[in-house]
Amino acid sequence: MTEDHLGIDHLGLTVSNLDASVRFFVDGLGWTQFGGNADYPAAYVTNGHAKLTLWQQKGDDLHDFDRHANVGLHHVALKVPTREALDRLYDRVSGWPGVAVEFAPEFSGKGPKVHFMINEPGGARMEFSYDPR
Repeated sequence: MTEDHLGIDHLGLTVSNLDASVRFFVDGLGWTQFGGNADYPAAYVTNGHAKLTLWQQKGDDLHDFDRHANVGLHHVALKVPTREALDRLYDRVSGWPGVAVEFAPEFSGKGPKVHFMINEPGGARMEFSYDPR
């Protein structure tokens, strides 16, 4: 029953480089780090609406997530308030060190939603979208 829960409290993302991911979220996106766990290690970040836990990947057999071959989070999608904000955000993050652009702003299907996809420096796949509807 939907009244038994309120939605997503936070998402946890495993990243290959915790420091680079934290810098991307805090310095690149303007989020705030509000804690962490040095023993894991992990960092907690928020933009005031969404909260993420960034976990450091461990082990010698490190490999990127393959959305076609692995069970797990496919990507995180964040809403952007305007098309202009989407374009500004793309211009800022597409040149960020360690960011891999999957595609630049384009219509999602036939539109009117516009989105772009990246992998942030720690490897997590992210979508940013603006939907005028």
